[in-house]
Amino acid sequence: MPKYVAFLRAINVGGHVVKMDRLRQPFVDLGFKSVETFIASGNVIFEPPVLGIGTLEAKIAARLEEALGYEVATFIRTLGEVAAIAACRPFTPEDLAGAAAFNVALLKDALSKEKEKALGGLKTSVDDFRVKGAEVYWLCRARQSESKFSNAVFERTLRVQATFRSMRTMERLAVKYPAQASRTTRFT
Repeated sequence: MPKYVAFLRAINVGGHVVKMDRLRQPFVDLGFKSVETFIASGNVIFEPPVLGIGTLEAKIAARLEEALGYEVATFIRTLGEVAAIAACRPFTPEDLAGAAAFNVALLKDALSKEKEKALGGLKTSVDDFRVKGAEVYWLCRARQSESKFSNAVFERTLRVQATFRSMRTMERLAVKYPAQASRTTRFT
């Protein structure tokens, strides 16, 4: 059975503190198998029944809202997609070497051309972005606390929900949970 990773927004940030056993329980309640969490930032690995990604995201988000009492946007990626994200280097080696932070925003769908243009308006000498599919890679040349960019700015400007992870987290996930050769992309 294939494993997926649910990347959850608003877990252990902004006053929403959730212990990992409490975070795993809604996934178990939904009948998912082999439920594990990876670091305390809202990454849940699980084996679902055969359902489409959109259906899984909606079921998980609804169950988490019921269990936690607030909306938890959910972004699912296959292990193959996690591996591809972890390996992606859309910036030059020189840019990466000089970066203070390298992160990825996970979205439900690819950005429209209009939204990509709006994202371009957020580029500064500190912050740069690259879009690849349903991910936006963010290179920050200063400490993130010194940047004017944030998830809130991203969502407000582009009018989409997203959750951000460090590329280091994505790399560690890809190593710990290697993609299964038989199932490396989403199914519907």
